Amino acid sequence: MPRIAYVNGRYLDHRHAAVHVEDRGYQFADGVYEVINLYRNRLIDEDAHLDRLDRSLRELQMDWPMSRQAMKVIMRELVRQNRYATGLVYIQVTRGVAPRDHKFPEDVRSALVMTVRPMLEFPAEMIEDGVKIIVIDDMRWKRPDIKAIALLPNVMGKQMAAEEGAFEAWMRDADGFITEGTSSNAWIVTAAGTLITHPEGQDILRGITRQEIIALADELGIPFEERKFTADEASAAREVFMSNSSHFVTPVTRIGDVTIANGKPGSLSLALHERYLQFMESEPFAVP
Repeated sequence: MPRIAYVNGRYLDHRHAAVHVEDRGYQFADGVYEVINLYRNRLIDEDAHLDRLDRSLRELQMDWPMSRQAMKVIMRELVRQNRYATGLVYIQVTRGVAPRDHKFPEDVRSALVMTVRPMLEFPAEMIEDGVKIIVIDDMRWKRPDIKAIALLPNVMGKQMAAEEGAFEAWMRDADGFITEGTSSNAWIVTAAGTLITHPEGQDILRGITRQEIIALADELGIPFEERKFTADEASAAREVFMSNSSHFVTPVTRIGDVTIANGKPGSLSLALHERYLQFMESEPFAVP
């Protein structure tokens, strides 16, 4: 089945979809993005993702390429044309096309690209066995709270993880505290059963799945704290997991060479994963 992409007003065969060589996303990584989980024809947390897109655009003084409602219409049409029930919708907005110059160009319309790719539902082995992660130094710019397309440090971290047979790399700041993963938020569960994750701020991205997990924890009566923690505390934790839009709640059973607890996903991680699946099933159909 051919894939279809949306590029600046046109639905195109994915193989031939392209942007101008002087698009500022290509020249300067001057753009932002969002990834929305398409789960059984439901766009999960769509409005929350578009709210975050709006914040990222405002932080970079960038205009919406169209109205929010128009973007929703295009997103649904793109999903319909691709005929995927489960996958990931990628939205990228750049400042637009202009002669290469560092300062912001004037009178340039922001550019919009959207794609959809299919994705298998959550692999059974990841919930049964958990995953391995490694810890690396956080070498990103000082505004990871903006979902910018400048992801080279994240790419390098993910490659380091792959080379060590790990699924993800968690990043450690100059003071030794875990900030977040290269494409995930980081969580631990203490011996007393308290759920811990890094506080909101300019050090981390405000994950949409992160926010939903906090709400689900409250619903389930799970004690919760936003505070910093170290890799050593994580290694000694009762449970460890990561979260993002594509893999929800993913148990972590190894950090480097250290096995977490008994080496199996913990009961709280599994309960949150199951409750998150129920939440997704309760979302309204976006694409009948």
